[in-house]
Amino acid sequence: MTDSQHVEDALAKRYRQPKRVEQFGAEVVPDELRTVRWWDIFAMVLNFVVNPGTIVISGALIAAGMSLWEATLTGFLSIVVGFSAYLVAATVGVDYGIPGLVSMRAVFGTRGAAVTSVLRAVSSVYWFAFQTVAGGIGIAAVLRSLLDREISQSLIIVCFAVFQILVATVGYGSLKALSRVAFVLKIAFSVVIVIMLMTYPKESFHADAVFSFAGTGHGKVALIALWTTSMAAAWFSNFTDAADFCRYSRTRVDMWIGTFLAAVVGQLICSFLGGYAVAAVQGDSDNAFDVIVTATQGAVWLLLLILVYIVLDNWTINVQNLYTAGLAITTLFSRIGRFWGTLFVGVIGLGASLAPGLVDNYTSYMEYLADLFAPMAGVFVAHYAILLKTRLDVPALFRTDSRYAYWRGFNWIALFWVVAGYFINTTVPAQYLNIVVTAVTVGALYLASMAVARRRWPVVAAGSEPVHRRTEEPVKDQAAGLEPVEQGS
Repeated sequence: MTDSQHVEDALAKRYRQPKRVEQFGAEVVPDELRTVRWWDIFAMVLNFVVNPGTIVISGALIAAGMSLWEATLTGFLSIVVGFSAYLVAATVGVDYGIPGLVSMRAVFGTRGAAVTSVLRAVSSVYWFAFQTVAGGIGIAAVLRSLLDREISQSLIIVCFAVFQILVATVGYGSLKALSRVAFVLKIAFSVVIVIMLMTYPKESFHADAVFSFAGTGHGKVALIALWTTSMAAAWFSNFTDAADFCRYSRTRVDMWIGTFLAAVVGQLICSFLGGYAVAAVQGDSDNAFDVIVTATQGAVWLLLLILVYIVLDNWTINVQNLYTAGLAITTLFSRIGRFWGTLFVGVIGLGASLAPGLVDNYTSYMEYLADLFAPMAGVFVAHYAILLKTRLDVPALFRTDSRYAYWRGFNWIALFWVVAGYFINTTVPAQYLNIVVTAVTVGALYLASMAVARRRWPVVAAGSEPVHRRTEEPVKDQAAGLEPVEQGS
């Protein structure tokens, strides 16, 4: 039996988890298990990006007044902006084999990082609920056409959510296996759906009509900037869990190629698919799935294909949402393992998915998330990339009395600038890319504050000193029954 198997068995016993699920929560992943290459990361991230929610949003851009090309440009810009902090944070997983939220302890303090874990859990639960509702809308539309009757959307959501929760509890292995299969099917199905839309016997559905549709809105630059900000805010809110999908990766190059390429390709697929459908009806409908179902002309095989497509989309995105939320719980409560944490947030997400208005209030929810995550991203990148030079003392992340304790576990300077950044972000209009302005401004102010504080307080100097230690002792200690950082009970 290998060392990693010994550790996994010990973790299963400690947390009372099933032995055939992923055991690693907040713990460091051993080097011998870190074998994932760029193509698996590409498949996972692409499946994360190509989902019913993103397709619905891409169609909503056309309904808001954009042309197909403007909507596609908006989607691309949202990736460029949104993944700026994401790619920096993802290096933590590759270099040290730890979840993103554990690395937050180096910046916000061993106890102060609990704030980021709470926000990550809340954000992931929201996204799980949002995607479940978006998928439920699409499934309901297909079933309505197939069965010629209305099926309770709440019933669809509950059944769909339970299925996703069960898969998510298995862990990283299920993510990788599912993504490989779903990737191939999604590409094939996307091509079929686009061809179906282009060949629908109505003039406005033809490619030349869709490509020449100019949209109905005015002030396009401001509209593009507003939606770029809203969509990028979603990715900003995911930077804390970027490392979660890369901690089994072999190299940074694998992570960079797999992550960014998948994000761009995935967004282009969603922009074209959702945008084409709504542009085909000249923006008269904001629901791409309604248009797609109409274009099947009642063909059962096409309806079944679309049904599988929606299920796959929702399945892959929400398994990942629950996975990251489960990891957030393990960083908050040291006595809860990844399996139980995932199950817990799944139940909460199921309840949230039954709340009305999740899809209609998308931009409002994104504004709330951006107000918090934009300054947080600015502080993290400034501290981790510039002060620490991406070098971490891993064992210190698991001790309350370590170099990352700052003032009794809290880096009040970092937390102050997150709060101040919240108000900065609410002041700057979204059409001026407020999340970028806020992140850069807060990051610069934080560095200036730390330059002064490091000379005055030794605890600040210690916490911002680049130290590269990758020992896996914290994993073995925790598996043996010693307590990691206490964030709750």
